[in-house]
Amino acid sequence: MKTAVFPGSFDPITVGHVELVRRAVPLFDRIVVAVGINSQKQTLFSLEQRLAWLEEVFQDEPSIEIGSFEGLTAHYCKKIGSRYLLRGLRNASDFDYEKTISQLNGIVGDGLETLFLISQPAYSHISSTIVREIIKGGGDARPFLPEGLVIGKTAG
Repeated sequence: MKTAVFPGSFDPITVGHVELVRRAVPLFDRIVVAVGINSQKQTLFSLEQRLAWLEEVFQDEPSIEIGSFEGLTAHYCKKIGSRYLLRGLRNASDFDYEKTISQLNGIVGDGLETLFLISQPAYSHISSTIVREIIKGGGDARPFLPEGLVIGKTAG
């Protein structure tokens, strides 16, 4: 079974994340969307809330599973039997950062492969960081969130 892991903080999940995962579905037998827990990173939403949103968004996708992990992504991939990481690239800065991480994961993960998908132009400006700032500022984040997902002051 060909399994890919799509790791992230998903704080919160955005339409860009969803679009990327759905584009990858035909490429793998199983995709695990996994929330990485980093105690050094301050999140806006709890792990439980982020996992619940992921479950809700992907509930109708039988080949997509939701998970969470602490520690190295490469170790999590090995634990669940995945030889592939799925990552999105929005711009050249993403590429530079992700290229280095993928090379390190290849070493630490004994040949773990990273598959990069380039964001569609309609989503290339969206990041969880920007969406968090909109939410914290009391703005309407609905255009950047999966349909039906209500977060904070996004309903109106």
